[in-house]
Amino acid sequence: MVFFDHVYLPGVFIAILDCICDLVTDNNRIGFIMKLNLLKETGEKYMFEFLKRNTGKVIHVNDLDPLIGSIELIDIREPYEFKSGTLRTAKNIPMGNLLYNPEKYLMKDKTYYIMCQSGARSRRTCSALLKKGFDVVNVGGGMGSYVGAKRK
Repeated sequence: MVFFDHVYLPGVFIAILDCICDLVTDNNRIGFIMKLNLLKETGEKYMFEFLKRNTGKVIHVNDLDPLIGSIELIDIREPYEFKSGTLRTAKNIPMGNLLYNPEKYLMKDKTYYIMCQSGARSRRTCSALLKKGFDVVNVGGGMGSYVGAKRK
């Protein structure tokens, strides 16, 4: 009789045999089961690696007020969005420009706070800039969530 323990890996379905029919000798069965266990352990180890991605540092937009004026704040929204309101001292560098040529706008030895309208674009931008070696902080919530008194 053969029993299966099913493990789902992204894009791959692996059936792990717990025991092998009596036609296989004990030595072969032990070796085969050891290989299957190793495969199962490896699969379990890497199955959820995508959840552990490095998203970097985050601060909520409503926690920025005491920092305004002492941080490098970059609003990556488009110019028409920026004109509708931003935070004091924020510089407008649209996302596309910043990602295309970050060395033109940023230095690797400074910390930059990156904000957008909702926090989604700034999260993606921070992720890309982190991979390039920049020290960035994602401003979560974005201007759409801001309720403080430091609007410009």
